[in-house]
Amino acid sequence: QVQLVESGGGLVQAGGSLRLSCAASGRTDSITAMGWFRQAPGKEREFVAALSRGGTYTYYSDSVKGRFTISRDNAKSTMDLQMNGLKPEDTAVYTCAGSSFSSGDYFAPGAYDYWGQGTQVTVSS
Repeated sequence: QVQLVESGGGLVQAGGSLRLSCAASGRTDSITAMGWFRQAPGKEREFVAALSRGGTYTYYSDSVKGRFTISRDNAKSTMDLQMNGLKPEDTAVYTCAGSSFSSGDYFAPGAYDYWGQGTQVTVSS
């Protein structure tokens, strides 16, 4: 089993930056791709970013491309999301996810079987 714990959320003004971290524990060797999803009040969960086991392949939603950067350190079993140029519409609960599958549609929640509890990001205008 794998446990994921996020940290780094908070309140920031528009244009500011935050760095989210996700720490994995347990059977971390079973994790392949990892990703970030977010959910704003009254909206469906939305894909944000993902990357492959080795970090070679990265994927971003159009809404964050160019502003957010995803990275991971397999030696430390951590994954980060550097968020720059934050906008009020980025306000949401951000959740990290891990996959044990060797392939899949990493844009979709169904490709992930491990989930964290989420961390709140609030961007004020």
